[in-house]
Amino acid sequence: MRTLAILMLALYTGHAAAQDTPPAAPATAAAPAAPAPQVSLADAYKKEFAFLTAQKRDLSARLGAAQGELQKGRARIESEVGAIENRVSASRAEANDLAEQLAQSDRAQESTAANSELLLATFEQALASLSAAGVEIKDAPAYMAGDDSAKLAQIYAAAQGKLAAYGQITRGPGKFFLADGSQVDGTVVRVGNVAAYGVSPKGSGVLAPAGAGQFKLWSVPSADVAEALAKGQSPAVLKTYLYETLGTAASEPQVKTFWGEMQKGGTIGYVILVLGALALLAALLRAIFLRNAGARVDQIMDRVGPLVKQHRIPEAIEACKLDKGSAARVITATLRNIERDREHLEDIISESILHESAHLNRFGTFITLIAAVGPLLGLLGTVTGMIQTFDVITEFGTSDPKLLSGGIAIALVTTEQGLMVAIPCLLLGSMLNGWAESIKDDMEKAALRVMNLYADGRLARAKAA
Repeated sequence: MRTLAILMLALYTGHAAAQDTPPAAPATAAAPAAPAPQVSLADAYKKEFAFLTAQKRDLSARLGAAQGELQKGRARIESEVGAIENRVSASRAEANDLAEQLAQSDRAQESTAANSELLLATFEQALASLSAAGVEIKDAPAYMAGDDSAKLAQIYAAAQGKLAAYGQITRGPGKFFLADGSQVDGTVVRVGNVAAYGVSPKGSGVLAPAGAGQFKLWSVPSADVAEALAKGQSPAVLKTYLYETLGTAASEPQVKTFWGEMQKGGTIGYVILVLGALALLAALLRAIFLRNAGARVDQIMDRVGPLVKQHRIPEAIEACKLDKGSAARVITATLRNIERDREHLEDIISESILHESAHLNRFGTFITLIAAVGPLLGLLGTVTGMIQTFDVITEFGTSDPKLLSGGIAIALVTTEQGLMVAIPCLLLGSMLNGWAESIKDDMEKAALRVMNLYADGRLARAKAA
């Protein structure tokens, strides 16, 4: 690298010397040639080094000046950017404040509109209530010309006056309907706007709404109360019917009866009641049968016991034939086989009792079956009633509850009827089954007693012999 630099410097020096050499003289004036100047390589290197050093200083100065200008420009730009950011932040804060003020203004406007609508609705409702009470101020000039505060004051004053009138008892001529539907003229005593009494030669008493602003005589006897109020007297007991409006007719109270409630169950309800009646009849017949069977065991033993002890078996059998019950048949079978060995005789007794079980358990299965079927029929009625209810809802909707009462009544009443039948049948069936088992035990004891009496008689005869 160093040799290359020296060569380049030499070439540069030679080129500079050639440029400094003056042009040659014309050929006609020839002169002797001057000797070539001696070039020192070290001097050329020094000159070139001095030149490069000067250029380096110049470039360094220019670079420093450019860097200074760059730093100044950067600082100025950063200052301008900071100022712009501050202005943007201030603009954003101002925009947020304006948006919040706009939102508050919108809310205030909405609240004002809502209050205005509420006030208008309140005025309309108040005017409608006053109009229903017979007070008309809507078309009055003073009301139409007033502002909201004046309108409110007029409505309040009119309502106060009407409430004061409602707090008084007024008497005057009027018309009302009697129980047979005929309309009569008489005196109507109004207790404010919640109760009324009518007095006429054909009928007197408490009045109830009949619809369309008319009155009808209520079914509760209260002629003395109405006549006392018409004369300005205070009755000891005040019978009344309180109402809210005269636009809807009052319904007479329905007297509920057991049979009337049972009829709500429909066809399935009738089936449940019939099965319940049959189960009760079967339980009654079985109770009578078991009572007779249980009583005959003791009676038969009182007749047969002494004969068996005396070994008068044919007479004992004839005594048993006087009774045709289950106990008589079991004891007769015992007497006929009394001479057999004890184990064989016990098997015969067990077989006889097992044969009589069918008679003692008579109607037991039927009662148990009704106890099981009753709730299932009630559930069937419930499902049927709910289906009818949903059919009514699908066709007419739910606006009128009376349309839904039929299906709901079936749904509830049949369940009640099923339980009313099942619970007594289950209790009676269990009690009668226990009673039958007790009678079977008594028959078995009676047969064993016959065996023991016969054995005792045989032992006594053996001792006597």
